[in-house]
Amino acid sequence: MSDQGSSPLTLLGSNISYFTGKMENYLRLKQIPYRLESMQFPAVRKVLERELGVMQMPAIILPDGRYMTDSTKMIEWFETRHPKHPILPPDPLQRFLCHLLEDWADEWWWRPAMHYRWHYAEGARFASYHLATEVMVNHPLPVWFKRRLLVHRQRSGYTTGDGITRANFGAVEADVAALWQQLEATLSQQPFLLGERPSLADVGFAGPFFRHFALDPVPLELLRQQAPAILQWVTRLWNTRLDTVQGEWQPGIPSGVTSLLEHMGRGYLPYLSANVEAVRSGSKRFTVEIDGIRYERARYSRYRVWCLQQLRDHYEALPADAKTDAEPLMKSTGCWEPLWRDRDLPLLEGQEQGLPFRADTKMVGVHDTLLRRNKK
Repeated sequence: MSDQGSSPLTLLGSNISYFTGKMENYLRLKQIPYRLESMQFPAVRKVLERELGVMQMPAIILPDGRYMTDSTKMIEWFETRHPKHPILPPDPLQRFLCHLLEDWADEWWWRPAMHYRWHYAEGARFASYHLATEVMVNHPLPVWFKRRLLVHRQRSGYTTGDGITRANFGAVEADVAALWQQLEATLSQQPFLLGERPSLADVGFAGPFFRHFALDPVPLELLRQQAPAILQWVTRLWNTRLDTVQGEWQPGIPSGVTSLLEHMGRGYLPYLSANVEAVRSGSKRFTVEIDGIRYERARYSRYRVWCLQQLRDHYEALPADAKTDAEPLMKSTGCWEPLWRDRDLPLLEGQEQGLPFRADTKMVGVHDTLLRRNKK
């Protein structure tokens, strides 16, 4: 993809990857020239660890040779350099809501998206073959063995190895269905989450939907039956260019956002608080009940402590009149108390200050066991 005659950047990832799809939707919206290049394992690991300090998908190589990581911080960086047709509304409260929804989409819906892909045989067959012949195509092992390794790695790292068990996956799927119902109600009435034009909230939710729920065979069939407006939105977002959008964002608190915040206040924000306590105590695994769902031996994440601090920073950056509107909204939806429950967060000094060009603790906790295993 290219425009304006400028050199395209390189997006290293996979065309069935959660965050690669999120970044592609953003780059297409903004018409930032790029080409998608599949990461090639195992060779890419040494390169990314040297350039970024972390092995993570996706990564971006700028035309000047610099490497980047972390979809949220990359988007922030690109917005400062491509300010025309922004993906954040001018209204400060709406901007804050976008940051809340994007973080929720990034850090909470990852786990059930991976569950649908790797728990069910249909999804595991599809994804393991694709990844074995895409990102591991140069690995000398036979395809059948690479597929077996991938299924084991993904299940032990991201589903059964991250708190989803046979005892709770029905409840996890019910939680996903509740999200679909909320989004379907909104997207049946308007083209995007905040109104007539796409925002950062839409880009965030492209992660779980574009390359997982609307791609993997089991959730795709469920979406066809239960939430066709979401499928239309997935296609619409992919095909939209911000310079041609005529509509505007809804004024005030957009319809449907309140129910999403209530959902977030019951689930994701209390989870962040529980993760804080695990990090503080040094417990790399923790068990917690969130919104009636018991997650057994979930992985702790230092990065998600930083995510919580980022949400607080976005709130503190609001002008006084926007805070006056935001606080009662957050309190009425159950988001306020878990957002501020732990006043003193166990952050490391200077944590993640190098993003998007350098990561330090980004993968610690969530994927640390996998990283150590892969280095052996």
